[in-house]
Amino acid sequence: MLKPLVLVVEDEPAQRELLLYNLAAAGYRTAAAADGDEALLKIAEEEPDLILLDWMLPGISGIEICRRLKVRPETRAIPVIMLSARAEEADRVRGLETGADDYMVKPCSVPELMARLRTQLRRTRPAGVGERLTFGNITLEPETHRVYRAGVEVRLGPTEYRLLATLMERPGRVWSRAQLLDRVWGRDVYVETRTVDVHVGRLRKALKAAGADGTDPIRTVRGAGYALG
Repeated sequence: MLKPLVLVVEDEPAQRELLLYNLAAAGYRTAAAADGDEALLKIAEEEPDLILLDWMLPGISGIEICRRLKVRPETRAIPVIMLSARAEEADRVRGLETGADDYMVKPCSVPELMARLRTQLRRTRPAGVGERLTFGNITLEPETHRVYRAGVEVRLGPTEYRLLATLMERPGRVWSRAQLLDRVWGRDVYVETRTVDVHVGRLRKALKAAGADGTDPIRTVRGAGYALG
């Protein structure tokens, strides 16, 4: 499946490039913004899996961006790690109370930042960082790219595997076809939205064949998309 996408919001070019370099070296997909307005535009274009957010930015501050993200249902779950030269306890408390999921004082240790980033992604993109996923009697093993249902291995193509991993990371969430296209195929690949229906059908068939009772765990939400459970 596609690697987690990390958005770096930092106005200092050297610091921004350092973060982007280390993220790419660790295997993450990256995007960057140099100010608050650009950051909000990037988030609207493609929802990142995590945001590294500088407090002091031209225009809209990092604190204000974080506040806006955390009050919107569509973006509330995106982990935000606030980066700031402000080291006072009151500043850290303010950042966390605004909704930041973590707070690090600059200059920060890159290995520590990567460890904290991985901790946040383990909650929201577990398959993307190699964590086993389970839902009911379905188990997905990212390290081996194998899927089991009720102990029986489910044979899936690569697209169906990525589709299932996406659904299993957020059980109950309704994914639109456009969102699944972005997450499973990527924004750089052009395919029609009806392609999602074809692959969901293949995934359903494989899961039902392996299930002991033949039940379908994927729910179709009319006019909205698909959800697991």
